[in-house]
Amino acid sequence: MTTSTTVFMAVGELSELVRTRQVSPVELTKIFLERLETLGPRFNAVVTVTGKLALEQAHRAEREIAAGTYRGPLHGLPYGAKDLLATSGGIPTSWGVASLRHRTFDYDATVIRRLRDAGAILCAKLAMVELAGGMGYRRPNAAFTGPGVNPWNTNTWSGGSSSGSGSAVCAGLVPFAIGSETWGSILNPANNCGVNGLRPTYGRVSRHGAMALCWSLDKIGPLCLNAEDCGLVLEAIAGADPLDPTTTDRKYQYRSRSSARPFKLGVIKDVTAGMDHAVRTNFEKALTVLKEVASIQEVEIPDLPYEEITRTILFAEATSAFEDFIESGQTAELVDQADRCSAYARLTILAKDYIRALRLRGIMAREIDRLMSQFDVLVGPSRPTPSTPLDEEVPSAVRGSARDVMGAIGNGAGLPAISVPNGFSEKGLPTGIQFMGRAYDENIIIAVACAYQRLTEWHLAHPPDLVS
Repeated sequence: MTTSTTVFMAVGELSELVRTRQVSPVELTKIFLERLETLGPRFNAVVTVTGKLALEQAHRAEREIAAGTYRGPLHGLPYGAKDLLATSGGIPTSWGVASLRHRTFDYDATVIRRLRDAGAILCAKLAMVELAGGMGYRRPNAAFTGPGVNPWNTNTWSGGSSSGSGSAVCAGLVPFAIGSETWGSILNPANNCGVNGLRPTYGRVSRHGAMALCWSLDKIGPLCLNAEDCGLVLEAIAGADPLDPTTTDRKYQYRSRSSARPFKLGVIKDVTAGMDHAVRTNFEKALTVLKEVASIQEVEIPDLPYEEITRTILFAEATSAFEDFIESGQTAELVDQADRCSAYARLTILAKDYIRALRLRGIMAREIDRLMSQFDVLVGPSRPTPSTPLDEEVPSAVRGSARDVMGAIGNGAGLPAISVPNGFSEKGLPTGIQFMGRAYDENIIIAVACAYQRLTEWHLAHPPDLVS
């Protein structure tokens, strides 16, 4: 088996080879460590390669599997984690900030611990936008590791804030990665890099040991090579955690589903308004494909200020989360010059406006759940545009003509969504389609995504120069 075929194997495929001892966890880990070291800098994807720890975990996995102890589909598989998850053993956790690049913790984030318990092998801490975009970054270069580079076109952006996670999976630096999303930070790099990204239901995955950006919006989830892999990884990291009281007691087990009936999909009226031509075209083609397995109905959503609600909550909570950082003057050390002062403007958000946004969020959540009860999922483009040039400002619903209503609703109401590839632009850049479900319906959105991927091959495409 060649390196080029191994590095672009899905988790499900690799796990079977590891389980049956056709592939060694140690050799597999060495392959990915070498790629992280040699290719990682090309994409500004890596903060720290955890080589010593990775080889220790790989040897342990190999011994356990040889002795007949198999922990499940992630056992013996390498992965990378966004550098806002605490790691012990002297491995730094920088939150994407240069002044914190040597800061260490004496404990592991719950997600890191659960992946270790599943037998997964931590090979790298991956790059991210500084403070996960908590200061409202305007340019891709808002990271001390440099702007996230898209492996499909190195003059374009991998997406934020989980930039390294998107690039690393796309480039075959790791079989899967962990990212986080407050508003778009998993779906955005999944869209830009042509990979699969799952935003779980709020409270599905513990955030203990993760940098807090916005307490009532932050979520942690996987980026993978196909939709099914997202379910396998989510099963390992989901579950209640006494160290994070917002986590749910509902257990999650990934179950694949071959639909005995057509799915019912809803499309928000004018959901593609103002979006890039390729995004609209590929979305319409995807809907045509989905008609083989689903009925599709256009829907109108209640007239509410969705983006204003979620944005107000995000800005207010982020300013509070980073209060000490702001007051210490450390914002002056941020890479993005606009970020150095934007936090101070957000200090002017009034308490009454924040309370009003919380009240309206409750109304939004109830109204959207009532609408979504008629469907399996709502479907729309993952992002308004493909990847944009590194020297341009970050596309934003705040500043652009296209709205991100599904992003505002999904994150504001804490709903799960998965982004999967659905084609390319005329410039050869990936686009994505997202499936958003009701709370705790991860298996349903994954099932729809898997049904789409059985009918298409976009998720099997990889940057040509990284395959040979």
